[in-house]
Amino acid sequence: FRQDAETKYQTLIEQVAAVSYIAELGMDGQWLYVSPQVETMFGFAADEWLADSRQWTKHIHPEDRKIVEIAEEASKRGERFQAEYRIVRKDGRVIWVSDTAAVVPGSDAHPLMEGIIVDITDKKQLEGQLQQSRRMEAVGRLAGGIAHDFNNLLTIIKGYTELALIRAKGLPELRSDVERIEDAAERAAGLVRQLLAFSRRQVMQPKVLDLNGIVVGLDKLLRRLMDEDIEMVTVADEAVGAIKADPGQIEQVIMNLVVNARDAMPNGGKLIVETTNVELDASYARDHASVKPGKYVMLAVSDTGIGMSAETVAHIFEPFYTTKENGRGTGLGLSTVYGIVKQSGGYIWVYSELNQGTTFKVYLPLVEEQVESGAGGAVKPSVGAAAETAGAKAANVVSGRETILLVEDEPELRELTRNVLTARGYNVIEAMSAEGAERLATDRNGTGTIHLLLTDVIMPGVSGRELAKRVLARQPSVRVLYMSGYTYNVIAENGTLERGVAFLQKPFTPSGLVEKVREVLDMVVTGR
Repeated sequence: FRQDAETKYQTLIEQVAAVSYIAELGMDGQWLYVSPQVETMFGFAADEWLADSRQWTKHIHPEDRKIVEIAEEASKRGERFQAEYRIVRKDGRVIWVSDTAAVVPGSDAHPLMEGIIVDITDKKQLEGQLQQSRRMEAVGRLAGGIAHDFNNLLTIIKGYTELALIRAKGLPELRSDVERIEDAAERAAGLVRQLLAFSRRQVMQPKVLDLNGIVVGLDKLLRRLMDEDIEMVTVADEAVGAIKADPGQIEQVIMNLVVNARDAMPNGGKLIVETTNVELDASYARDHASVKPGKYVMLAVSDTGIGMSAETVAHIFEPFYTTKENGRGTGLGLSTVYGIVKQSGGYIWVYSELNQGTTFKVYLPLVEEQVESGAGGAVKPSVGAAAETAGAKAANVVSGRETILLVEDEPELRELTRNVLTARGYNVIEAMSAEGAERLATDRNGTGTIHLLLTDVIMPGVSGRELAKRVLARQPSVRVLYMSGYTYNVIAENGTLERGVAFLQKPFTPSGLVEKVREVLDMVVTGR
């Protein structure tokens, strides 16, 4: 009976997806038994492993040997042996294992350990993905907060710079100096916009898009960016479904990924841009933390360049992390891509090995809606051209006589905004908090009309959104213009700008301010 029970026990042990073993206690103890699964898990046949078992610790990853030593010392004190560590397989691949064993009676000189080793590589990968996601969330919150403060400061800088340029018309040397400040402020504003994109705090204006239309529309421009020794191929699936996203932001994703791929091929190579429909099933979701199963449109950008190590891949989406030499990037390009994709409800994964190239795969939810006309996206004009257009518009902006309730907790920014508007003829009453603004609105009710509430979104205490609700409850005819450099679930869910909501993105210029104010007030007068 005992022989039969032992045979059944050994059969059971050899059928489970784990390595069972009996070994002498101690790092250099002899292994007396190991189950056949050792060949599947470690790549060594059982006899091969046992023959060299006194040297088994050489297969433990060097950084993890101390972990096993500490667990061994605990087991010598009668505690259960428990350790998670990495093993280098016979083929060189590294896997994570969980090793659990108990000390059992043996000879006095050599107590024995009976244990089970389980492959937990997939579990560790998912833990790593979850930890990275949480780290990115924390960094995103920090970046968003910094961006809010910087946008206030940049609005002040850009505002007084524009006013100084007007006053410096007859002083070319002074004008040249001020223009340099203006250029630096614009570059700084660009960096802050990228931080907002990463932290998913930028305002979106999503449309139902044809991703192929955007990819094809950018194709000619992207090819101009390629070196002669880079072959660029675009493979667009004609049956690709629609997505719902901000067209300008999706253009930015494609541009950043393609330029990044180009830079990864200094000696030339092949770059492939591909679109197709995919369905991410439950199996895929189990292997990729936070992914929801469903239908998606995939955008893939692949290159045959220098590739990246696993360590680099683990940090590639973090802001200011870059593998490029100094002066060839801010380290915010892929961070921006990450933020845009996540804010659009999608996922992005990177697959890369050193000297084997890289593939970025972006998955955006497929929507069963009709593509909106004119939603193919368009390449934005240069900063210089945009500034020239804004200046021309500002010159034609008429003044006004309406009353504006200005609410801004940053004193210098409030002063600048008031001065710009009063210089245009508006009657400005100001408050530094939502509570103060509500009192002013109440006091003026019946004795004066407020035509426009111009309010910051993020303020101590009551938000600009809540303030607007309270003011509108008393004076329904008041128009509302929100201004902010940081919006998240305050203007609208997930940063999406609701239809009919007027919003002025910080940092703005005096000309941009008066243009937007006039636009919102005219919407009231004309009913547009």
